[in-house]
Amino acid sequence: MSEAPSVALRAPPPPVGEELRGPPPRGEAAAKPPEGASRRADFPGLADGWAYLDSAATAQKPAAVIDAVIRAYGIEYATVHRGVYARSATMTERYEAARRTVARFINAAADEIVFTRGATEAINLVANSWGTRLRPGDRILISALEHHSNIVPWQLLRDRTGIEIDVAPLTDDGRIDTAVLISMITPRTRLVAVAHVSNVLGGVAEIGAIAAAAHSAGALVMVDGCQAAPRLPVDVAALGADFYTFSGHKLYGPTGIGVLWARPAILADMPPWHGGGSMIETVTFERSTYAPPPGRFEAGTPHIVGAIGLAAAIDYVTSIGVAAIDAHERTLARAAREELRRINALTLFGPDDSAGIVSFALAGVHPHDIATILDEGGVAIRAGHHCCQPLMGVLGVPATARASFAVYNDMNDVARLVDGVRRVTRIFA
Repeated sequence: MSEAPSVALRAPPPPVGEELRGPPPRGEAAAKPPEGASRRADFPGLADGWAYLDSAATAQKPAAVIDAVIRAYGIEYATVHRGVYARSATMTERYEAARRTVARFINAAADEIVFTRGATEAINLVANSWGTRLRPGDRILISALEHHSNIVPWQLLRDRTGIEIDVAPLTDDGRIDTAVLISMITPRTRLVAVAHVSNVLGGVAEIGAIAAAAHSAGALVMVDGCQAAPRLPVDVAALGADFYTFSGHKLYGPTGIGVLWARPAILADMPPWHGGGSMIETVTFERSTYAPPPGRFEAGTPHIVGAIGLAAAIDYVTSIGVAAIDAHERTLARAAREELRRINALTLFGPDDSAGIVSFALAGVHPHDIATILDEGGVAIRAGHHCCQPLMGVLGVPATARASFAVYNDMNDVARLVDGVRRVTRIFA
């Protein structure tokens, strides 16, 4: 069949003005997605006109975050929690203020926020601390779309303790099948661990329904919020989860910093995972006693500047409005799917209302070749299994190409993506 003719992409109606300003009036965020082009200037990494469509892997950093990191490593730098001199006290306040900023962002209390190196470490912390109470025959329930970071830690725990892992299937359009997952919860299920938003398919999980069913069976719920935190309003109290994790670098913040939130009673009952300075109350050669949470889980000198940079990123996102960012990204993803669907031999994966993520494959073309040719035109996408090898088996492909949108993208980026994929089809015709 011949290639479909090129179609001019239209800007998302209705127009919303020339700038992404602060939070829109109450109730208007979802109805009036912001125009990302005017936010592009906030990101030094995009100054050369790069069409960066790999934000699900890691987001570009706004100047406000970069400036905060430079200041914190420069004229403001000192250690925290140890020095009695003025600058150390000031830096300690900034570090703890960052914890309070994170807590407000997800509607939690500051002493429920544990800083980690990322969501991967946060999940491993839960597996290696809370997970020590599990016994042979206990079960953990995950879904078929989970990232390796929400699979491998449980497999390691299984190999040590004899627990069992159950995997819930997906619906035909690539969402977690909530009804089937709930039916798989048994009296031996101790934890349900799922992604809030799939990093490959972009579907949003029904966390509230899952949590209610899990709790009625006596199980806890852990949510991988890496893809949700940058684009969805997150209220851990309303969600009903018991653990919630996310990373800083996908939220326009630095690498090497992440967050574990847990209900305070659960945190208080969990033993330390790492031992060292800061996480103790007393130490003798015979025994040690441990600080209350969150300090109990933050051994050693923390990533001080990472926490400050994460707080700056949250301030940046909050000034725009997470709901407005979500609406903007969904508009771009819908436009991309609509145009990509016109291309012969192209298969789209995931739901049509995906949260800013579009995965696809071209018959007879490896995703790495797609990404390489797009890169020649200044368009960056991800190609591979996206740390979701089991999901690739479910989809029946070795890998996919993935475009993921962020606040700095616009309809021109969508057009460049589609034009690039059309060029791939001509090259491989």
